Amino acid sequence: MPAALLLLDFQAGVVETFGSPEVIASTRTALDAARQHDIPVIYVRLGFRHGAPEVSQQNKSFSSLAGAGGPNAMGSMGTDDPSTQVVEALAPVAGDVVVLKRRVSAFTGSDLEVVLRALGVDHLVLTGIATSGVVLSTLCEAADRDFRLTVLADACTDGDDEVHRVLTEKVFPRQADVTMVGAWIAALG
Repeated sequence: MPAALLLLDFQAGVVETFGSPEVIASTRTALDAARQHDIPVIYVRLGFRHGAPEVSQQNKSFSSLAGAGGPNAMGSMGTDDPSTQVVEALAPVAGDVVVLKRRVSAFTGSDLEVVLRALGVDHLVLTGIATSGVVLSTLCEAADRDFRLTVLADACTDGDDEVHRVLTEKVFPRQADVTMVGAWIAALG
């Protein structure tokens, strides 16, 4: 089954707020293994156009961010802003795909599914920040789209350790295989 490794929201502003050196190191280990085994690597990051026309006032999360920015709302979340770029420790290389999304899920407002179908991918290996945000939303949507799923628990993190634990130990296993980076690499052979 063709798989792809997804790095979800490993962008500077998110990593600065919720990241940890341990999660970055685990994700880097998974990234290196994927490249070594010729597994496609797909980065997904959040960004908005100037003025954030994608943000509805009905969207509680994003509209509160937009409201804080005044007339040039979401300036710090613009597609070219340094805060929305992938962190240097996990930087894309030639051949990696970078997908821009407009909502929490990696699928919403992006061309992720087009890329996955073109690559013949039917198995997604998820890493990301935050477990209760992009990882959860992407997992649910991917399961509904009939992708096989693996979550690398030690390459995900959340602002709330208990929420991370409950999701990775109780919720995600209903729709995905949940494992650690080392075990996933060992299974690659």
